Amino acid sequence: MPIHSLQGSFSGRLLTDPADMAPFLIDWRKRWTGKAIAVALPDTTEDVATVVRWCAANQVPIVPQGGNTGMSGACVPDGSGRALLLSLTRLNRVREVDALNNTMTVEAGCILQNLQDVARDANRLFPLSLGAEGSCTIGGNLSTNAGGVAVLRYGNARELCLGLEVVTADGEIWNGLRGLRKDNTGYDLRDLFVGAEGTLGVITAATVKLFPLPAAKVTAWAAVPSLHHAMQLLERAQNTLGARLTAFEALTPPCIDILGEQLPHLRWPMEERATDAVLIELSDPDSEAAGRAALEGLLEHAMEAGWVSDAAIAASIAQSREFWSLREHMTEAQQRAGKNIKHDIAVPVSRIADFVAQTNAAIAKAFPGVRMIVFGHLGDGNLHYNVSPPKGTRGEDFEVIEGAVNRITHDAVHAFNGSVSAEHGLGVLRRGEAARYKSAVELKLMHAIKQALDPQGIMNPGKALGDFA
Repeated sequence: MPIHSLQGSFSGRLLTDPADMAPFLIDWRKRWTGKAIAVALPDTTEDVATVVRWCAANQVPIVPQGGNTGMSGACVPDGSGRALLLSLTRLNRVREVDALNNTMTVEAGCILQNLQDVARDANRLFPLSLGAEGSCTIGGNLSTNAGGVAVLRYGNARELCLGLEVVTADGEIWNGLRGLRKDNTGYDLRDLFVGAEGTLGVITAATVKLFPLPAAKVTAWAAVPSLHHAMQLLERAQNTLGARLTAFEALTPPCIDILGEQLPHLRWPMEERATDAVLIELSDPDSEAAGRAALEGLLEHAMEAGWVSDAAIAASIAQSREFWSLREHMTEAQQRAGKNIKHDIAVPVSRIADFVAQTNAAIAKAFPGVRMIVFGHLGDGNLHYNVSPPKGTRGEDFEVIEGAVNRITHDAVHAFNGSVSAEHGLGVLRRGEAARYKSAVELKLMHAIKQALDPQGIMNPGKALGDFA
């Protein structure tokens, strides 16, 4: 295969040395390791198009990659060594900030946290926020339709995107970078590529929404007797706070335990540790005093109603960061604790408490002693429903039950009219699980889209819903 013929055809870098390629070929969880004929790091959209045209001409599979922070193995090639890994990290320019239009046009390799900072410098807010924001890229965020902690107020990545620039599977460039809120001039191509995990084309740039900066943010932890009480608190918060309610996160008691075990330097802000806990944040357009008064009123009512047994409101920006640090370190705490079986699920908000109670009981009956590490974005129905082994169990012994645990969990999700992938994408981790619950009509339509946009099947093959065999 004439890989070196590609070397001089685009600006940027082409890595072929195994040592240079190695960091790109293993995911951050170290669960998936692949092989590639080369790693291409183009500098421009035109360079990306050149690389894709070469791959199309030579029938070389392409695996697009952003910050390589994915949870499902979507951005790592398989073990065949046939694919070219296409890293977008050098496409990292902010092309335009339009404060009046509340938009920003950025390249796919821009780090999410950097975009938040650029928006803030323009006195605007880019609200997409998640644990990996210091290293994940906006292209990866859009390719997986990332959610994060502010979905309740601002929506998923899809809702934050107004337009895209995409290199198609045959190497053409589609410029759909329109900063329009209204555009009814045909099929919405943008929504095909958002959430497609690089299986239909390569996102190279995006026009995203900005918002006015809030005058203040107020954050609180509240201990609740159960998730059913948490849902009552959520309903009250939505009714009284309205659009000011930005985040409503939840940790169950095993989560609090594992944080204390693995990261003891993180201080729990309440005396109560044996109940479910919710993290509430509101953004106030007027003042911190107004926001604090609103949150205090909510919590006082909730305590009188018996929905909350203890609460703590952050007294400063630094303390607010400490509160958020507890939620954001859950993934690290689990990783330190060892092997766990992860699920990224969504069910209707009204059914979360029943889902958790019933599914916990089913798994505990099948596998006594396992720990249910359940946390996530309660306000938008997205839970990270994870299962850890009993203390003292070897990871290898625990792995053998993964398939059975997945089946119990995902069958329950399906029964509750939910989704087996909420914000992490399907990748290779959940492609089979997702296909299991799709109807024949859905699969037929998706196959037709894939065939139309990527007839050679070179765009990230084997990911998302597989190759539609």
